[in-house]
Amino acid sequence: MSYDLAVWDGPRPADDAAALEVFEDLYGRFMGGASEPPTPRIRQYIEGLVARWPDLSADDEDEDASPWSDGPLINNASGPLFYFGLVFSKYQEVASFAAGLARTSGLVCFDPQDRRLIV
Repeated sequence: MSYDLAVWDGPRPADDAAALEVFEDLYGRFMGGASEPPTPRIRQYIEGLVARWPDLSADDEDEDASPWSDGPLINNASGPLFYFGLVFSKYQEVASFAAGLARTSGLVCFDPQDRRLIV
């Protein structure tokens, strides 16, 4: 079981409802087919996450060392959108860090399960 987060490069929506609309639009455009290279800010953001916790690769033997549900994380980014999963047992700690890093990076962090902005 995993817990998903979405982070995107763009203006901060006014409220949760507006954020849901932006997320659904971005997801439809960037995650539905051919992917695009991530924007520089999204790439930097992912680098910050994997600097904190190791990325997963196909040959990892210790899956408990990383909180990511899959990897490498960069494969979950397309254009301005990064949509990624966290191991459910670690999501609270990781989501808090991820949201803080998004905020300091000038990115938007959104919880698609609860359909709310994370500040």
